[in-house]
Amino acid sequence: MTLELKGVVKRVGAEMHIYETDLELADSGFNVLLGETRAGKTTLIKMMAGLEQVTSGEIWLNGRDVTGVSPQKRNISLVHQFFVNYPHMSVFENIASPLRVARMSRSEINRRVGETAELLRLTPMLGRAPSELSGGQQQRTALARALVKDAAIVLLDEPLANLDYKLREELRDELPKLLGDRGAAVVYATSEPAEALLLGGHTATMREGRVTQFGPTAEIYRRPRDIRTAEIFSDPPMNTAQVEKRDGAIRLGQKASWPADGPIAAQPDGSYLMGVRPNFVSPSNATGDQIRVDGRVLVTELSGSESVAHFDFETADGGYTWVSQSHGVHPYQVGERHDFFVDVSRCLYFDASGARLGD
Repeated sequence: MTLELKGVVKRVGAEMHIYETDLELADSGFNVLLGETRAGKTTLIKMMAGLEQVTSGEIWLNGRDVTGVSPQKRNISLVHQFFVNYPHMSVFENIASPLRVARMSRSEINRRVGETAELLRLTPMLGRAPSELSGGQQQRTALARALVKDAAIVLLDEPLANLDYKLREELRDELPKLLGDRGAAVVYATSEPAEALLLGGHTATMREGRVTQFGPTAEIYRRPRDIRTAEIFSDPPMNTAQVEKRDGAIRLGQKASWPADGPIAAQPDGSYLMGVRPNFVSPSNATGDQIRVDGRVLVTELSGSESVAHFDFETADGGYTWVSQSHGVHPYQVGERHDFFVDVSRCLYFDASGARLGD
């Protein structure tokens, strides 16, 4: 099943919600829409579903223009972040409702509902009303109703955001298996880079109503087209700084320098923007060849398995606030100075326009 957007634009009055977008989604695996709140993910999903009309452009499904076709005739399944269930129906009837509309036999309905309920651990709740369920159980019911139907398009708008951590992790593993063999175009919106990486497939990074890049998820993570895409695909935020390339070396301020290797080596001397993800900034020099940055700790965050420190430091070009994300527990003290070490082999470099240097 193919889904393609051709020059799609969404304008509300004088405000642009989606700038002109051409996007041919992959017909297998997940298509992830990744971006912060108000990036345009939900608007794009609603246009795919037919719930919002495009201002201009076309939406094609399996080689057919469905731009003006109603949602009921698009053969879609849609799950929002905020679950929607029929309050007067039992869980069983909520899940079965699209199958009854399709006039399936009672035995087929029972089989499909039973299998889907089992996968989403809803079997004991099938006779209950939605009002008798927890929030997580209600969202699972909405998911089950979307999955039970053999839809041409499955649209998932941050569907796991309101579930507890353990169930969210389990469903992240299960959803690709549940949807992988259905022949449907699957679109999954999220604001979490880690979730995009776990789901795999293809990702469209979005920012302020624009798709900045689309391709295999791992490829975009490793080779972002520009600084905007790199920032979208980094949580905590990517660390950036102005650096100077001179005589075969990269300089960050007056004290830190390292050999200009990789794509930047062939570039002329001058000023460039460097980016490095927080997990490549560590409180210890594990490899012995990382460059040191003397920072003042501003904020610390500690989980069971990693430590995060926000710190600032000064260079001749100005001050920067960076983030370090490392495994283990580290004794940071807010306000104190601390050495941080940057794995420069993981640095990305961008030119004055923000385009990444490299292939």
